[in-house]
Amino acid sequence: MSIVTRFAPSPTGFLHLGHAFSALTAWRRAREAGGKILLRIEDIDPGRCRPEFAAAIEADLAWLGLNWDGPVRVQTQHLAEYQAALDGLRARGLIYPCFCTRAEIAAEVAASASAPHTPDGGPRYPGTCRRLSADQRATRIARGDPYVLRLDMAAALDAAPGPLWFEEEGQPKIACDPAPFGDVVLARKDAPASYHLCVTHDDALQGVTLVTRGKDLRAATHLHRLLQALMGWPAPRYAHHRLLFDATGRRLAKRDTAATLRQLRLAGASPAQVRAMAGG
Repeated sequence: MSIVTRFAPSPTGFLHLGHAFSALTAWRRAREAGGKILLRIEDIDPGRCRPEFAAAIEADLAWLGLNWDGPVRVQTQHLAEYQAALDGLRARGLIYPCFCTRAEIAAEVAASASAPHTPDGGPRYPGTCRRLSADQRATRIARGDPYVLRLDMAAALDAAPGPLWFEEEGQPKIACDPAPFGDVVLARKDAPASYHLCVTHDDALQGVTLVTRGKDLRAATHLHRLLQALMGWPAPRYAHHRLLFDATGRRLAKRDTAATLRQLRLAGASPAQVRAMAGG
């Protein structure tokens, strides 16, 4: 069966070898299967994303010799689509405004007898604003209090049709448990839609049948399957590849100033050498 997969980086810095490995893995899977490989720029976070990094992504990938099927999708060009998805969830009572600051959430979590965390390591939101009445919410919005939009996890699980599962390549069906994520943020003032909402929306819209991405995002699949079920979007298969580490055993990451493809190129490395360094 032919596949449609994608490489979907965020332009928050220059690509490094870990990105090259991920791009090559997805590209090779598509080409070997006679399928399609899409490029998507996930620039929904204006505080961290930069146009110059988006341009560099396309330049670096072209230098590596990777090509793509169809136009590049840039998420900030499709904000109305994500708003429509949020409106649909709001109409069903599945999201609510949260006025808590990060400091207030941290204080409430610290005061709790237990401090549960989400699968990605952050403190789980205790649900403070879920208990506000409709009048209280309206009053605070009317007076201009800043807020984010959170998924009401309990209501979402009740609304989801049937048991949830996802298919990981080479494994039997995996039962989903999105509850540990708690009431996740789906939109905020400085980012009109979250990664979780945008990625599931775009995979459905673009007809992605195989999500190829790193193992660090595997836990998020439980939450993504819930959003797919709520919105009636198809469930792709998943292939979570290994991650690359440096000589000290640390995972390659932008925040740790991993050597970028641009630096390697300027140092005289050829595309073939960089592909070999990235396992391609």
